[in-house]
Amino acid sequence: MALVEETRIEDAAFRMSEATAGDYFALLKPRVMSLVVFTAFVGLVAAPVSINPLIAMIAILAIAIGAGASGALNMWYDADIDAVMTRTASRPVPSGRVSPGEALSFGLVLSALSVMTLGVLVNWLSAALLAFTIFFYAVVYTMWLKRWTPQNIVIGGAAGAFPPVIGWAAVTGSVSLESVILFLIIFLWTPPHFWALALFKAQDYGRAGIPMMPNVAGEASTRRQIFAYALILAPVGVLPWFLGYVSIGYGIVSAILGVGFVWYSWKVLMMPDSDRLMRPAKALFGYSLLYLFAIFAAYLADSVVERALAMGGA
Repeated sequence: MALVEETRIEDAAFRMSEATAGDYFALLKPRVMSLVVFTAFVGLVAAPVSINPLIAMIAILAIAIGAGASGALNMWYDADIDAVMTRTASRPVPSGRVSPGEALSFGLVLSALSVMTLGVLVNWLSAALLAFTIFFYAVVYTMWLKRWTPQNIVIGGAAGAFPPVIGWAAVTGSVSLESVILFLIIFLWTPPHFWALALFKAQDYGRAGIPMMPNVAGEASTRRQIFAYALILAPVGVLPWFLGYVSIGYGIVSAILGVGFVWYSWKVLMMPDSDRLMRPAKALFGYSLLYLFAIFAAYLADSVVERALAMGGA
């Protein structure tokens, strides 16, 4: 009997992982990672310096790996609450396709690889910012804020707002007011984006014991705060044009997008308490994704055109 038990223990200890490449790719949160890479790329291109293509490629790759590492560490720690939420139950760790130890090791290795690559091959300021971002998301947000305060997404949103600053620092070796404004756009966008989701996923968050705003302060208070953030976000989105960093073309696009964000937020504010379908909240959630992509796409296009005109003039 003892021999049988020892054999079982040895088999468990040396069991080969059954996770597929797709499971590990899912650990990276590819949709979130794609947004991180895009905003970092915009920050990199918008910087008013000549860009070495190889350095730019290395920087973006390292930032992508760092974003994926954050996702893996988040899924490792949140496996217990992911398992009881319909939106996340099929993720690799709660579904059992990847063990918690595998997810943790994967996240730690990628974290070290991304930071060291950025530091050695690009510069140490951007590496330090990336390291801080990974720490802030995996430790400050995931392990502390998310389960402790309804302001979790407000404070924790800083982690998702750093990529354009990291991209800027990668090619300039510094941080400027322009990159900070790009940070602010994402930072102010994050609460209304996630609170819109939390309105129609409140039962999920309640079941998991996460103190999201609708579960703690109520739906009416959440709707008011969403609208307040929209009123602040809209003019901040136009601020780069007002300060002369970009052309009037960006200014017009950002103003239209900001008006749209306020309009969708107003519809959420006016949503009756009896509305269980919450179509306005779902519409705002969808529009918020469009808003962030479109406003950064407009910034990227403006920066590329300005750089092309400068090269033509030279």
